Amino acid sequence: MEKVVTADYLHSIFNGKRVFLTGHTGFKGAWMLQILQWLGAEVKGYSLAPEKNSDLYVQIEGDKLCVDSIIGDLKEADKLREEIVAFEPHFVFHMAAQALVRRSYAHPADTFMTNTQGTVHVLEAIRHLPTPCVALMITTDKVYENPERGTPFKEDDKLGGHDPYSASKAAAEIVVESYRRSFFNPEDYSNHEKAVASVRAGNVIGGGDFSEDRIVPDIVRSLEFDEVVGLRNPKSIRPWQHVLEPVGAYLLLAAKMSEDPVRYSCAFNFGPTPEDMLTVEELTSVFLESYGRGNYKDMALEGAPHEAKLLLLDSNRAKTMLGWLPQLDAKTAIGWTADWYANKQQTAHEKCMLQIKNYFGDLS
Repeated sequence: MEKVVTADYLHSIFNGKRVFLTGHTGFKGAWMLQILQWLGAEVKGYSLAPEKNSDLYVQIEGDKLCVDSIIGDLKEADKLREEIVAFEPHFVFHMAAQALVRRSYAHPADTFMTNTQGTVHVLEAIRHLPTPCVALMITTDKVYENPERGTPFKEDDKLGGHDPYSASKAAAEIVVESYRRSFFNPEDYSNHEKAVASVRAGNVIGGGDFSEDRIVPDIVRSLEFDEVVGLRNPKSIRPWQHVLEPVGAYLLLAAKMSEDPVRYSCAFNFGPTPEDMLTVEELTSVFLESYGRGNYKDMALEGAPHEAKLLLLDSNRAKTMLGWLPQLDAKTAIGWTADWYANKQQTAHEKCMLQIKNYFGDLS
């Protein structure tokens, strides 16, 4: 496998650096935490407490991988600012979010407060930092106004969102752009010394995800109880990608921003190639084949909450400016994910680190 992002390059950037990571107790955050600790970074996390003892953060004993783990809410603006300013991070990765579409229908106000106003609070804290900082605001591929025409979205396409989750993240993107123009303008970098980018990826799969209303955790739970997997939206097409793809892209972008903070302070899509798309049904079939057992059935319901049927990203900017390309096709990503869950011999941390080293290469 070609290494687009290498361990040695990332180590040269992050070793010994202070990294403030929001959402470190979440699924993607737990993977990011393990990589940053492996690269030699000093990580301070800020997040809600893990929801369940089965969460990946608990399984990897994430508290031992942080120099400090702060349990806090993005809505606590003063506490968040105090923790960021006191740490004086070289890098901020803002990953914390209410990230579930169906939960956003049940709790729309909280979704907007967390995803939109929470992003304001992170940016306000960065604005009060007295030291230079590279900051990545992680949103989602669902920030675009999506008529489902099959055309991949570019970074400058119209933002929007049908469901509260998508709309809250589109609003967060507008917030990021406003702060970038008003307070962190790249043309005035020498005065403020803050580089801010937003990154858009989605439909991430990988070992250790136990969230509600996500297809892979739903499959795994069904397998554990010897039940048939029920598919709500079997024909929906998604740009499935292994969690290491966007996380590796975020690290690459942050590294490039530290070297040239003016050029890279903008929005980036990180998605698979347009031809590498599978339906929910196809993903399920590949996963069950890789896992070695299981069956599924169509359980699409009339009147269910709206979820997009088709969503594609154009990642040409990342390819052109960063030299980034996805390294794992969808079927390989599904295979890695199934292997993680099927592997009962190693600990969660050992399984993650095995795949991290396969993806980035080992440190020399």
